[in-house]
Order: sequence, then structure tokens, then C-alpha cells
Amino acid sequence: MGIAVLSPNYCDSYFCLHELYMMIIECRKKVIPIFVDVKPSELRVLDNGSCPATELFRFREAIEEAKNTVGLTFDSSNG
Repeated sequence: MGIAVLSPNYCDSYFCLHELYMMIIECRKKVIPIFVDVKPSELRVLDNGSCPATELFRFREAIEEAKNTVGLTFDSSNG
């Protein structure tokens, strides 16, 4: 089992998206997402021209899987 801490800038990181993909899709690990200062619906993988289309598809698949998994939310402004 793994834990993924997803923050507002999570989808800007190639490394984070790649690791999430490897855990959820490739290794089929159960992942508990922790959404810190972000709602699951706000997470989107955008095409900024730095990733091939196949990787964008994989990353989007992993993010959707994490968004649809029951996880925890944390709002740092409320503690």
C-alpha cells in the first residue's frame, strides 16, 4: 500500500506524475491519496508541450484513478 500526497502544484511535476502512474497503474498498488490544499476535482494534467502524448494519457489515467479513490483531505489554513 502506498500514500500519495497531492497538492495544488502536483500536476506540474513530471516526477510526481510518473511515480503516481508507476504505483497505481504499473504496479497496481493500493494508494491512499491525501489532498492537501486542493480539491480532487481541481487536479488536471495539462499539455505544456514537454511530454509525449502517450505519457500525458498515462498521467491523466493515474490522476483520475487517484481522484476516484477515497482519500483524505487537509486544508492547511484550518489546521
